Amino acid sequence: METTPTPSLLPASLTAYAISAEEWAATPPSVRRALTSLEDECARLREQAGQTSRNSSKPPSSDPPTVPPRETTPTGRARGGQPGHPGTTRPLAPPAQVATVVPVRPAVCAHCGTAFPPDAVDPHPHRHQVVEVPPVVVTLTEYQRHALRCPHCGRRTRAPWPAGVPRGCLGPRASALIATATAQYHLAKRAVAALLRDWFSLTLSPATVCTAEQRVSAACAAPVAAAVATLPTARRVWMDETGWRQARDPDPVTPDPPPARLPKAWLWTAVTPEVTVFQIRRSRGSPVVTALLGATPDGIIHTDRWNGYHGLDPPHRQLCWAHLQRAWTQLSERPGLAGEIGAALLAHTQALFHTWHQGQAGTLAWPAVQAALAPVQTAVGDLLRDGAARADRRTATTCHRLLQVEPALWTFVRVPGVEPTNNRAERAIRPGVLYRHTSFGTQGDAGSRAVERLLTVVATCRQQQRNVLAYLIAAVEAALHDQPAPSLLPTPTP
Repeated sequence: METTPTPSLLPASLTAYAISAEEWAATPPSVRRALTSLEDECARLREQAGQTSRNSSKPPSSDPPTVPPRETTPTGRARGGQPGHPGTTRPLAPPAQVATVVPVRPAVCAHCGTAFPPDAVDPHPHRHQVVEVPPVVVTLTEYQRHALRCPHCGRRTRAPWPAGVPRGCLGPRASALIATATAQYHLAKRAVAALLRDWFSLTLSPATVCTAEQRVSAACAAPVAAAVATLPTARRVWMDETGWRQARDPDPVTPDPPPARLPKAWLWTAVTPEVTVFQIRRSRGSPVVTALLGATPDGIIHTDRWNGYHGLDPPHRQLCWAHLQRAWTQLSERPGLAGEIGAALLAHTQALFHTWHQGQAGTLAWPAVQAALAPVQTAVGDLLRDGAARADRRTATTCHRLLQVEPALWTFVRVPGVEPTNNRAERAIRPGVLYRHTSFGTQGDAGSRAVERLLTVVATCRQQQRNVLAYLIAAVEAALHDQPAPSLLPTPTP
């Protein structure tokens, strides 16, 4: 026989309703469970509807107009350059690089009208340089392969292709320019075709643009594979993933999901101090992480809280505190104990970032940083354990999962030089998002391989301050002459 529950035994999610303890005690257990489940689902949907860039991983561009602007601390200074700012001007090119010099001399004095001698010169004239782009004319080369009949046997022999002649209609520079326009400058296929038509009077179809991307991708296959092979031994790796769409064809690493989910794929990025790698896979799970990093990666891996990374060894993993700060914000907006725990975690996170920035600026020695963060670690751990034991189901689940990887919260405290965020991967994956917006994904596996290779080349060259167009031209020319493409790995310093 059930006893009459006290009001404290009422579910926290139902305390806002006019349900007395006696009415709740008279409710059948099956109805109680159904009501509790429905109220939890309503709370989850209300929270989901209220998600913004401040309490979730949504981008700021998705925020509705009702979200107030971010608070900034006014400095009291006017916008623009401040008084006393020296300014920055473009340096003049040396005389050896100047193609034409146009002397401009005054004919008469602007004050009294006296004519100047014809040979009068200023030893230090004011120099003003103007840069102009000359008209670009496309060079068209026609190869005529003759077929001659042998006077002895009567059979015809056609001349072989000369070395380095492309089989398509585009040369190495044209193909590399197209790949650079799509991968680095995020132009859509039709926009690239329009650019070539307007700038170079070259008429190409969007399909030809895709073909050029495929040829450049094939030329970069070996150096990209070599860059991917360095991930398991990298001393530091920042990883992130975002949604992608691939219409068909199997994935070489993970099996295809059911047909209903076939278009869904994921764009992964892995950033090391030397290279930035992109991969498109059907899965968002741990098999992709293992395929990229190996079973036991050597370095420290920076990630967010996604479950696909939970196979990593926590002491060799650093969770992103910027993501955690948004999670704490979401907790603080919940009623009851969850809101109190979220607000306290937010306060400790702000103290954490303040202390870490002091260490980065050099105003606080690293042993002092570690000492200042010790009570923060203790307080955060106590709050997570309290939430896992006493908070509502969703909050308890979040706290419990974080406690399972608790060492990954504090790797940056144990290891000097480790950052508490995953910002490098967040910034690196943004060009992939822009590419997805202009291309709407890829049609098949070949297109996905082209995208991931070109994005890898662009990001790695920019990371190493190398010219993307020059690298792609060299890679295509090397492929035409059956030579290895230039490496994407940095040249070791002697």
